[in-house]
Formats: sequence, C-alpha cells, structure tokens
Amino acid sequence: MMVALDEARQAAQRGEVPVGAALTDAVGLLLARSGNRILQLRDPTAHAEILVLREAAQRLGNERLIGTTLYVTLEPCAMCAGAISLARIARLVFAAEDPKGGAVLHGPQFFAQTTCHHRPQLEHMRDQAEPAGGLLREFFRARRS
Repeated sequence: MMVALDEARQAAQRGEVPVGAALTDAVGLLLARSGNRILQLRDPTAHAEILVLREAAQRLGNERLIGTTLYVTLEPCAMCAGAISLARIARLVFAAEDPKGGAVLHGPQFFAQTTCHHRPQLEHMRDQAEPAGGLLREFFRARRS
C-alpha cells in the first residue's frame, strides 16, 4: 500500500486526482505501479487501477493476472471493478472508502452481483484510510478555494 500511496502523491503533484495503485504477483514481486493519469493522457479510463492492469498484462503477456494482488488507495469505481474481475485479480486491497463513486462497498457493489464471474478476495485496510483519504480531501479542498 505504501507504493500505491506514493503513486497517489505523485498524481496530486501532476494535478490529477490522487489515487494510486500497485500490483504484485503471488510472492509479492511488484509487477506494475501507477497513479491516475486522466488529464495527462486525455483518457477518461486512465484510472490508476486500469493503467496498472494494462502494464502488468503487457509485462506478463497475459490478460489474466491470476494470483496477483492489487493495492489501491481508494475503493474502485464500477469500471475498475469490472476490469479487476475480468483480469482475474486474486486479491483486492484498498484503503479509503468512496461512498459517492465506489463500487465495492458502495453503489452497485459489483462483486456481489450474480453477473460477476470472478470475485477477488477483498481486504479493506482501514489503518491506511486516513492517509489516502487525507490526500483526496486536501486535493479537493485546494481546488475549491
């Protein structure tokens, strides 16, 4: 999660919403890391999670990322939850909850739907929710002032 938090800080420095992600293999080797790059890439799908999944799939030469763990600083949205399921991520670890845009604990609760074909093991790192949420609060506070 520390790598994902570092990516979120870097995203904020670029003027992006500070969300970071990191993906590890079954033994903990870092496969990919990224922060949001929606503005930089002019791509509405360039969420940290999507970028990490793309990079790891290219690196491994396989769209199925079986046995991997995805660490994300914010509860994934519906788009990212769908991609996580399609990639067959084994474990999803996230820090801050997202009552407005999240799709794991909130909103559509993607992984609880009968139409979801793969459900990762979920871990909510509540002890990291404050650092991750604090980055987001500060980012949006600065934009409102």
